[in-house]
Amino acid sequence: MSQFAINLIFVGASFALYFGIAIWARAGSTKEFYVAGGGVHPVANGMATAADWMSAASFISMAGLLSAGYVNSSFLMGWTGGYVLLAMLLAPYLRKFGKFTVPDFIGDRFYSRGARLVAVICLIVASVTYVIGQMTGAGVAFSRFLEVSSTAGIWIAAAVVFFYAVFGGMKGITYTQVAQYVVLIIAYTIPAVFISLQLTGNPIPMFGMFGDHTESGLPLLTKLDEVVRELGFRDYTADVDNKLNMVLFTLSLMIGTAGLPHVIIRFFTVPKVADARWSAGWALIFIALLYLTAPAVASMARLNLITTVYPNGPTEESIQYAERPDWVKTWEETGLIKFEDKNSDGRIQFYNAKAGDDFAPVEQARGWNGNELTVNNDILVLANPEIAQLPGWVIGLIAAGGIAAALSTAAGLLLAISSAVSHDLIKTMINPNITDKGELMAARISMAVAILLATYLGLNPPGFAAQTVALAFGIAAASIFPALMMGIFSKRVNNKGAVAGMLAGLLSTLVYIFTFLGWFFIPETNTLANTPDNWILGISPLSFGAVGAMINFVVAFAVSHMTEEPPVEIQELVESVRYPKGAGAAVDH
Repeated sequence: MSQFAINLIFVGASFALYFGIAIWARAGSTKEFYVAGGGVHPVANGMATAADWMSAASFISMAGLLSAGYVNSSFLMGWTGGYVLLAMLLAPYLRKFGKFTVPDFIGDRFYSRGARLVAVICLIVASVTYVIGQMTGAGVAFSRFLEVSSTAGIWIAAAVVFFYAVFGGMKGITYTQVAQYVVLIIAYTIPAVFISLQLTGNPIPMFGMFGDHTESGLPLLTKLDEVVRELGFRDYTADVDNKLNMVLFTLSLMIGTAGLPHVIIRFFTVPKVADARWSAGWALIFIALLYLTAPAVASMARLNLITTVYPNGPTEESIQYAERPDWVKTWEETGLIKFEDKNSDGRIQFYNAKAGDDFAPVEQARGWNGNELTVNNDILVLANPEIAQLPGWVIGLIAAGGIAAALSTAAGLLLAISSAVSHDLIKTMINPNITDKGELMAARISMAVAILLATYLGLNPPGFAAQTVALAFGIAAASIFPALMMGIFSKRVNNKGAVAGMLAGLLSTLVYIFTFLGWFFIPETNTLANTPDNWILGISPLSFGAVGAMINFVVAFAVSHMTEEPPVEIQELVESVRYPKGAGAAVDH
């Protein structure tokens, strides 16, 4: 059986499962559409939350980022730490508040339509930005494994999400995400087990990474350091120079992640507050299965890639381009691997051509004329089974898993956008008298429009896509997360302080990012060059979300203490959210 047929069977079977669940779990009311009726079991909710959390970025891109070495461990620490913050400090209290959405909480807690509107805008911008990556990731996975164009892949992804998200709402998405978690975690771990066995003899990847390389007898990471150093790359385990920037970047990812609303709303789907805590614990376990495996996948994939090019070691001759493996030929068709024979010797030169003068003598001695192989790190997880020459069914699993990861998060983000439009804008601010049936229809229409918008942006990604992803985390970190924290843990912060803090954090973050990356990301409009010597205190624009959050806290507390205290009923509301005496209000939405 051909690899294409195997891929089609695995992906087709997963789609049939998703469609079957969508038909079974079709939402019949706004409560089912927004919060799955509020009756999801904590284990199922934990599994769905893990799938919602582990996007295409986690499944496809994280290992690619970590393959560069310790320098990118901020992503792993930031995303993981963000979930811990969300689970421990936000989720149980927001569930106890008993509302449908994040803007619902901010608008009611700060008794302000302005605060609600700012929260809606931040939520929509962050979610739309984030969903572009999911649609693009799905397009890449479809184009590679189903042998269609990336354009066709994105349209297929949009059609699948449309079917189970628009009709099923949160109810359909929840149980679809349970299935998607099972698919993606099996797809991620099985190839990792095979590869760990091949390289270290240990079937547990996270232990194998710290074990010995079977062929050389050296510790795996020591072997990897040696081969990358020979090719002019930085040591895989090398430390970072700018510790402050790394800490702030990690913190920005943490609080930005904790403020992303598409995961927060998952904790509104369980029957009671205790279930929110239990589902958070289960989700941590389910997420840990992938996040503990990702560093091992990254290091082993990096070593396998270099071994493919230099089968006898980096000091010996590289392979002839004509003798390249089939997996290289396959990925060349996608444009994610590119080769240019700069010295016309027919061999692949793969090394760090930017290593500086210290590497020039090696280049001259070998007759090299620049790096000839460009590999997009995002392919490492998807190509891993092929690199390690694993069976075809494992490649089919990876195909289904990568697509499941992209679709699960896309659905969660689209639901967050839909809820913000239909519930927080239409129901709460524009037409409070709308019927339940009318609101459900508005929710479905707004989700359909959001899917079309996400599809369009996936087909025509802006040239500043990388910057806007950073902006999404920056917005969430500087505006939504501080507002949620102050709303839960401070009775003194009032509506004026909350709005002022959100605007101050948001605007300061936007100005700093635009100063270095261009105003509204228009090319060549940046005020200062995006170089470390221009950054204030060495703080990268990607790391400024943490500073924006600090500005938010300071301004909110300052303005609140200079103005009147919140009404007594709001202070009592905060008390009821944080202490057991108000637990009864959380049972029903």
